[in-house]
This record gives sequence, C-alpha cells and structure tokens, in this order.
Amino acid sequence: MSEENNEKHEKREEHEQSGKSRQGSGPDQGVEAGADAPVRFDTKIAVLLRDDLETWQRLNVTAFLVSGLATVSPEVVGEPYEDADGTPYLPMFRQPVMVFEGGKETVTAAHERAVRRGLPTAVFTSDLFATGHDAANRAAVAAVGKDLLDLVGIAVYGARNSVDKVLKGARMHR
Repeated sequence: MSEENNEKHEKREEHEQSGKSRQGSGPDQGVEAGADAPVRFDTKIAVLLRDDLETWQRLNVTAFLVSGLATVSPEVVGEPYEDADGTPYLPMFRQPVMVFEGGKETVTAAHERAVRRGLPTAVFTSDLFATGHDAANRAAVAAVGKDLLDLVGIAVYGARNSVDKVLKGARMHR
C-alpha cells in the first residue's frame, strides 16, 4: 500500500472509531432495515408541487423548498461524504425526498393540514418567480395571509403517517 493510500486508510479508520460512522446508531435511529432490505424511515420528507408548473419551475421550487427543511430539522441531514481518494463532499439528506403533485386545491388543502398539524413546512408562492433575492421572497410571502397564498409548492417533514395524511389527494410526481 502506498504511503498516500495508507494515510487515507488510517484516516477512514479514525473516522469510524471516533463514532462518526453512522452504522448502528445516531441519526439513523428510528429506521427499519434488514441486512440487504431497503431502509424504511419512521419520518418522511415530502414536496408537493402544483401540477401546472413548467419543468424548470418544478426543479427550482423543489430545490428552494427542501433547503428550508434542513435548517430547522438538522436530524434529516446525514454525514458528510468522501470518495475513495479522500475528497470531502457536503452531507445530504439521510433519507429520500418524496415528490408529489396535485392541483391548486390539493396544494392549498395540504398546506392547511400541515400548518394545523404543526409540521415543519416550507412554502413557495407564485410571486417568488418574480423576485430575485431572499429579502424580496420573504416580503412577498409576508404581504399575503396564509389562507390567500398562491401556493405552487410546499415541503413538509414529520412522522411518516402524519405527512401521508397531509398529502391526501396528491399523487407521486411523474
């Protein structure tokens, strides 16, 4: 083994021995999995998009919405990544993000249910397509009462069964 590869191997072993390895404990508590079975999380991250959006809008809205969840629910973020060469990468969500779609009424009803249940919720309104920065985005949302928001998407995080109830009437994104 070359000196460089040996150092990388030692670094990886130190990382695992320091308790930073996620196998068997930590943020993955509350998941069900067998040796080779898919992991079944007790929580769900979901995005619900209005079905009349253009493709670029769906992608943009999804990216903005999920960025909010990690800030208030740090447990959804996994450990940093590293390739075999030791190059570090940012951590990502520890579980899949499920993307759904529905009509305007479906998104509005899901928003009402998420707020009523007190789930961490991010919103994206049609007004945000015309703004260019965070302060303008927040001002656009602040100018409209929650029942009058022209929602094009929401993201929610919580117990799997609670999120499923919020998403009633939505379908998986195609």
